Amino acid sequence: MLKWTDITSFAKDGNPAPDRKVTLTEAEWKAKLTPEEYQVTRLKGTERAFSSEMCSLFEPGQYGCVCCGTLLFDASEKFESGTGWPSFTQPVKENSIAYIADKSHGMYRIETVCNTCDAHLGHVFPDGPAPSGLRYCMNAVALKKLKEA
Repeated sequence: MLKWTDITSFAKDGNPAPDRKVTLTEAEWKAKLTPEEYQVTRLKGTERAFSSEMCSLFEPGQYGCVCCGTLLFDASEKFESGTGWPSFTQPVKENSIAYIADKSHGMYRIETVCNTCDAHLGHVFPDGPAPSGLRYCMNAVALKKLKEA
């Protein structure tokens, strides 16, 4: 189980190697994604709070990156944070997400990106529920519900 000390260490000292890498040109990403998906995932945008039904969906399943399909979260780790964005306590694998120190907007945060394709997902904070204490605050548009096997 990842803890805040692991996250800050990854952001400072480097992230675990991903299982694979997906690299497309900006033109290819624009052709593949909707304008909103492109704005959020490739240009580090943020969707409006409470703009997605995904916040209130708590059915079993898994969530992947909208850009490359990499498995990121299991619904069993999803919780209601009240923030207006889907929130999770843990990724499915330690190396599915990369962490980047973000000092924009006069704040210090840790940005989360897909470790496979570098898509901006959101941020992680140390104010989540026990036992990890983590809150992965994700843009719903950056995630897609994966089909059940």
